[in-house]
Amino acid sequence: MAVPEFLSTAELLKQGAEARVYRAQFLGKPAIVKERFPKRYRHSVLDEKLTHRRTVQEVRSILRCRKAGIPAPVVYFVDYTSNCIFMEEILRSTTVRDHIVGAQQSDAGNDVELRLLAQRVGQTLAKMHDEDVIHGDLTTSNMLLRRGPQDKESELVLIDFGLSYISALPEDKGVDLYVLEKAFLSTHPNTELVFEELLKSYAASSKRSPAVIKKLEEVRLRGRKRSMVG
Repeated sequence: MAVPEFLSTAELLKQGAEARVYRAQFLGKPAIVKERFPKRYRHSVLDEKLTHRRTVQEVRSILRCRKAGIPAPVVYFVDYTSNCIFMEEILRSTTVRDHIVGAQQSDAGNDVELRLLAQRVGQTLAKMHDEDVIHGDLTTSNMLLRRGPQDKESELVLIDFGLSYISALPEDKGVDLYVLEKAFLSTHPNTELVFEELLKSYAASSKRSPAVIKKLEEVRLRGRKRSMVG
């Protein structure tokens, strides 16, 4: 069955500016299919090259993470003709965003739990950056907590590598953290101490972190200057 015909029977979950995301069964397994569709406003040859390159970069980043032991979806199949990636659907999971919102709304007071979660996120991102993977769109919606069997700790899974690329530059890693910081603090008010815990964990988990944190401070300063200028 051709990919377009296959997608016609799949469930469309969402459509963004760059891609459509479907839910389907692939070889008997629950799967997510990401389809990068043509952009009519771009020259067709340029669009084909850009779309192909972004598909390759996304797959490469996912595979590099998995090879390093960083939880990310299994890639089942890639069709470069239609620029479709068939990957594992992460079942029994919730987004880190929803988990934090739920914890904040709870009367139980979950400061300790949120700080422990922040430490895990920091460790995972440090490991990802040590592999020179730049996610490009770090938000708490692009991190999942997959429930383990019985009472085992949930697994932190990184998803949506659509803007990812490979780079060893501390500047790129600092910008990656800055994107997360802006998204984190705007989505989750009054979590400055939680994010600070995330950065401490990141710094303690990577020997390369001093250069990255220094670049993060520089990016923050540039951001504040732009805000002042308006």
